[in-house]
Amino acid sequence: MNLSTVEPPNLALFPTAMDQAYLNDMLTCRLAEAHQHVIRGAVAPTLDRGEFRRALAGFDFTSPRPLDDTLAWVIAQMEHGVTQVTHPRYLGLFNPAPTFPAQCADRIAAAFNPQLASATTSPAGVEIEAHVIRSVAERAGLPPGAAGHFTSGGAEANFTALLCALTRAEPHFASAGARAFAGPPVFYASSECHLAWLKIPHQAGIGRSAMRLVATDGSGRMSSDALADAVAADRAQGCVPVMIVATAGTTGAGLIDPLSCCAEIARRYGLWYHVDAAWGGALIASDRLRSLLAGIDQADSITIDAHKWFATTMGCGMFICADAAAPAAVFQASASFMPPSGPAADPYVMSVQWSRRLLGLRLFLSLAAAGWAGYGVHVERSIALAGLLRDSLAARGWRIANDPALAVVCAEPPPGSGEVRDVVGRVLASGRAWVSAARFEGREVVRACVTNGETMPEDVAEVADALQAACRTSSINQPWLDSLQTTESSPS
Repeated sequence: MNLSTVEPPNLALFPTAMDQAYLNDMLTCRLAEAHQHVIRGAVAPTLDRGEFRRALAGFDFTSPRPLDDTLAWVIAQMEHGVTQVTHPRYLGLFNPAPTFPAQCADRIAAAFNPQLASATTSPAGVEIEAHVIRSVAERAGLPPGAAGHFTSGGAEANFTALLCALTRAEPHFASAGARAFAGPPVFYASSECHLAWLKIPHQAGIGRSAMRLVATDGSGRMSSDALADAVAADRAQGCVPVMIVATAGTTGAGLIDPLSCCAEIARRYGLWYHVDAAWGGALIASDRLRSLLAGIDQADSITIDAHKWFATTMGCGMFICADAAAPAAVFQASASFMPPSGPAADPYVMSVQWSRRLLGLRLFLSLAAAGWAGYGVHVERSIALAGLLRDSLAARGWRIANDPALAVVCAEPPPGSGEVRDVVGRVLASGRAWVSAARFEGREVVRACVTNGETMPEDVAEVADALQAACRTSSINQPWLDSLQTTESSPS
């Protein structure tokens, strides 16, 4: 082969070191400027999608464009084309503004691009993630030897829990699937749980009807009596209960199921006990508030999303298991092209994913920078700000529907304000804030959640003013209200 015929690297894809330095500096400056534009702008998207599609059509990829120009264009579109979760008056879902250490972690991970399937190829990355998981497990009160891994988010972590529960209940499930069970396998979660759970039994091959939605006690928390009755009834009818899911921080109202009672029922019937603490799990950081999670230490497994209240970048979930051997029984595999495992099992034989990005660095750097105490302050501050919003709305005649012990406020507008969807639509149309419409215990409510670490009391006051102003505004007719986004607890 004539080496002189080999083309040099494409400098558009692999710029010189000098050009990379320029582009990195430009990107850093442009992103900082964009953040200031976001803070001063509307919280909801203002993008004209028709005009945007026409602009996109100009990128036919036949002629290269300068990267610095394209970077500037993309940033400008993002300033107007997404819901601005980094805005201090975004009081919407559980995806907050990310910490700066987590943003640094993404840049480091992108630069080195490690493949975390194997500890042989990425020993530093695998050890960092394992260290963080052990620290979180210890903080949650799980026994020594608890293990786990980072996931793409709570849905993957919860899916992992169900697979572990099915495999422990019937070891032949791994080879024969649902046919291995003597009767239909079923599991239980609150009617207020995140309804992404409905997808999980479908993925696992046991069907969506395998999920039992247990009634609440009227306060938004799962009724332990209804749970015990449901398990007993299913057993009597020949079903095979395999798992109980308790939610620690419901999406709709931020409430915590009776964790200890759920654990006792799981023990009584020999079921896997999983705590979906995707949002509320961050309470473990607060020495003053972690007692609200009493009973989480009895879980067989826990889901915590670092990209929620721990405020890392999306998506960064965690699956934590009291028995480190349980995931291995589910995901064990061998491949001749993979290096042999060391003393500990490789991530690819312990999780759903094979190829994996270095996710845990985001939480590692954030915890290293702030410590548990710093995160405790972050969590407690969110709750205090939510309390300010609750008190402000209550003083103006709003009815607080939930018990906002955490940082979620569900409120009903004063009589005569019109439909909740209309009130929320007016707030979004004003650009002053972002809240969502939700259903809680059968009632339409305005839902607001404070998770942005840079939200200030004056931002909360502005949100309260925007909500009150929306109640006084006459009815509006905007087609986009028909598709108004509600909370994550709505079926996907």
